[in-house]
Amino acid sequence: MNANKNYTYQSIAQAITDHGADTMFGLMGDANLFVVDHYVRACNGTFVPVAYEGSAVLMALAYAHVSGKVGVATVTHGPALTNCVTALTEAARGHIPMVLLAGDTPTIAPQNLQNIDQREVVKVTGAGFEQMRTPQTATQDIAHAFYRAAVEQRPIVLNMPADFMWQETDHEKVIFPVFRSPSYVPEGDDLDQAIGMIASAKRPIILAGGGAVNARENIVKLADRLEAPLATTLKAKGLFNNHPFDMGIFGTLSAPTVYDIIDKSDCIVCFGTSLHHFTTDKGALMRGKRIVQINNTAAEIGKNYHPDAGLLADAGLTADNIIWWLDEAEIAPSGFTTELGERKLIDHAPGVSQKSKTGFVNFEYALDALDRVLPKNRILTTDGGRFMTEVWCRIAATDPQSFIVSANFGSIGLGLQEAIGANLAAPERPVVLFTGDGGFMMGGVNEFNTAVRMNLDLIVIVANDSAYGAEHIQFLDRKMDPSLAAFEWPSFAQVATALGGQGICVDSNERLDIALQAIENRDRPLLIELKLDPENVPRMRI
Repeated sequence: MNANKNYTYQSIAQAITDHGADTMFGLMGDANLFVVDHYVRACNGTFVPVAYEGSAVLMALAYAHVSGKVGVATVTHGPALTNCVTALTEAARGHIPMVLLAGDTPTIAPQNLQNIDQREVVKVTGAGFEQMRTPQTATQDIAHAFYRAAVEQRPIVLNMPADFMWQETDHEKVIFPVFRSPSYVPEGDDLDQAIGMIASAKRPIILAGGGAVNARENIVKLADRLEAPLATTLKAKGLFNNHPFDMGIFGTLSAPTVYDIIDKSDCIVCFGTSLHHFTTDKGALMRGKRIVQINNTAAEIGKNYHPDAGLLADAGLTADNIIWWLDEAEIAPSGFTTELGERKLIDHAPGVSQKSKTGFVNFEYALDALDRVLPKNRILTTDGGRFMTEVWCRIAATDPQSFIVSANFGSIGLGLQEAIGANLAAPERPVVLFTGDGGFMMGGVNEFNTAVRMNLDLIVIVANDSAYGAEHIQFLDRKMDPSLAAFEWPSFAQVATALGGQGICVDSNERLDIALQAIENRDRPLLIELKLDPENVPRMRI
């Protein structure tokens, strides 16, 4: 090897480090193992080996969500990439910036058993595809992948042919600056119409979604100026914590008192949300009200619900601008919050300990108890499944960046992997995962040992009703035999202990008290298995 040259695999590893990526998740194969080796041994990077390729993508996207950086993962070719399809779709629909370094079979060996058109595989997920063109352009191609991930807010798969790895090349540090100028405040008739609706509102509500989490202070000032209560979408959960007129989650997950407030309102000013049909209850919560939608992405305006006024603009700048116009026109506050008084707006009925058969624990009661005891500085992660809506309503999140919903694709079995990624992004904070029995069997068992190996501060709560619950309830609703949806799982508590963690089975209130005490005294990944009666589980609120 020429002393002034690098091999391509070395240049790739160094380029990852050049972009500030000090943690990479993945599974090694013949197309990426040398990259990983150099990244760890020569570039001092942290590599987190997973048990299943899709887990690497999920960990990286949670890492990106919590850290605010571009997440990085790597897999080899063929079946390794097809094993990432669900995870890539989850990341794309969640608008998470990450780069997946995917090996590809050698260009000179089209008969390779693992050869596949990887571009076509990636396209169906909604992720972006970037081809490494030559060994000489490797650093430029990597830089472009990182740039696209940041500006497009989605995963970008960088395709790396295996026969490039041992070719010599010069290493050139290449980083493309990311331009993040906020959208201009709108002008003209649309703005006039929106301000007119807001100024004339007698009972306005301010709603913020995931696209507005960086504009909290601006939006709160507008709400206070209007004397309007505040609400969030699910993804912005926790954004207005501790505000006296925080209504919590708006939509099908709202508390009964919040539904009453929404019913009385006449105008909803929406920042950074696409107004998903769960948020609007399929439009029912918007009827008879004027809707103003502010979003910095044109495609999100009117995507799910057509507003009365739409502004393509930055949330914070627009909130400030609305306040300026209200002051300029000397518009009086609405008085809506004065009308609401000092009552607690978020008020879900407490769980009742006696509402369970022998051998089970009441789910709502357990959640209320867990919310009081779980670490206050937690990062909250949830899997998919029928249990999660009750978790979203009853378990608090400190802020949206500390709350991960792994349900963008409606899949189960993604939560534990994302919990691991979140913990590695913020190792000083405990991570709490709520998952169901089916989801844990699908994607949790194979990665729980990863959490043990990494010695993570992880608390996993498995809601175990020994069934695929959403299907079980559909059989019951139609007065059919639900036995095909029922499963005799192993003891998840014993499985967790066998994998090197601590497992506790909760089948009574007394056992729940023991589990709560174990949270305080944990010294390894802890799994709490809640045994639930499949015929006495809260229905999904969506």
